[in-house]
Amino acid sequence: MTVSFKKATLDNGLTIIAEIDPNAYTTAAGFWMATGARDEDPEIMGVSHFLEHMMFKGSMNRSAEQVNRDFDDLGAINNAFTSAEMTAYWIHLLPEHLEGGIRILADILKPALRQEDFDSEKQVILEEIAMYEDQPFWVLYEHAMSRFYGEHPLAHRVLGTKETVSGLGRDRMLEYFENRYSSDNTTLAIAGAVDFDEIVKMIEDVCGSWTASNPTRDHPKIEHERDRSTLNLPSLTQGYLIMLSQAPPANSLDRYAAGMVAHTLGGSEGSRLYWSLVETGIAEEAQSSYDGRDQAGEFATWAVCSPDSIAKVEDVIHSEIDSLTTNIEQDDVDRARARIATAAAIASEKPLGRMNRMAASWLRRKEYISIEDEMKKIDAITVEDIRECARRYPLRPDVVSIALAQS
Repeated sequence: MTVSFKKATLDNGLTIIAEIDPNAYTTAAGFWMATGARDEDPEIMGVSHFLEHMMFKGSMNRSAEQVNRDFDDLGAINNAFTSAEMTAYWIHLLPEHLEGGIRILADILKPALRQEDFDSEKQVILEEIAMYEDQPFWVLYEHAMSRFYGEHPLAHRVLGTKETVSGLGRDRMLEYFENRYSSDNTTLAIAGAVDFDEIVKMIEDVCGSWTASNPTRDHPKIEHERDRSTLNLPSLTQGYLIMLSQAPPANSLDRYAAGMVAHTLGGSEGSRLYWSLVETGIAEEAQSSYDGRDQAGEFATWAVCSPDSIAKVEDVIHSEIDSLTTNIEQDDVDRARARIATAAAIASEKPLGRMNRMAASWLRRKEYISIEDEMKKIDAITVEDIRECARRYPLRPDVVSIALAQS
């Protein structure tokens, strides 16, 4: 039997999607919420990530220790993540334990939010923020994103800041939870060997009482302005450079060409930046990426090099960007396509990879597209498509941010 897709929606708006493969040896499932850092009020920035931590502190039915023990009893691999636009809680386990695993996830998604747990976990979050502040690339990236998106909520930091996390109260977290973790903002995604009808019946029993809140997401206009800045950070021995430019949103058909533009410029070994900067010894690292978001997107190009080489690295990157619209060849397209196909195939070999791809696509575009159909779309991209994308979304940066050692 071939892989098939099924979808169901409960009366309360909770959506269930599944990519069913009867021959799979394992099954992955996850509850995905269409909420993240961009959906937070500025003064409670970081609440989405903080709340993710609190889910594992226990529900009214389970302590934190019991949650871990129950997952272990099923042999489940489980984790969660928070991003700018979504939050997910997932499991990967044997098919015969799927129902039990989903029941545990559903239970912890109604967290107790005990005050003592909230207070202790706040210190964990603050320590995590401090840890990331010791990573120069991360500090520079967040700085560049704040410059690129300005007053737009996509500038929000996923971890929040020391000030916003320190000032966050348990009641504000509960308010955010009740508004954003509603049934009509939740998708259960499953991939692997699964009896879909039986799972839908079980979810109706377990999650049918969850309430809807009709949450919305703001889409203010993004005012991109040219910006150049330098951060002076302690104890740096290298220079760091990040460039950001506008890119297609996640629902644009240009996303396929944009991905290939980024791969061609600096996707991996063999890219333009690899040969012009890394292989020549000018930079230790030089890469580019494309991130499509809800009604926005950005190309990011970054490099790590000697502080004395920053200006030369920037000049080389500009030169490579400018040449994309004129001298890109079929060989470049074929190499980028091969790298993307390999990465997609590796990710799809396990149900967890298929579940992640399917769920992310659903939250961004409310569509299902099989890996085979997606590869056909990528295969259809031509040299002229890439040139047109590079013309429509020039990679010449709006924001340039540099980190150097304090003098």
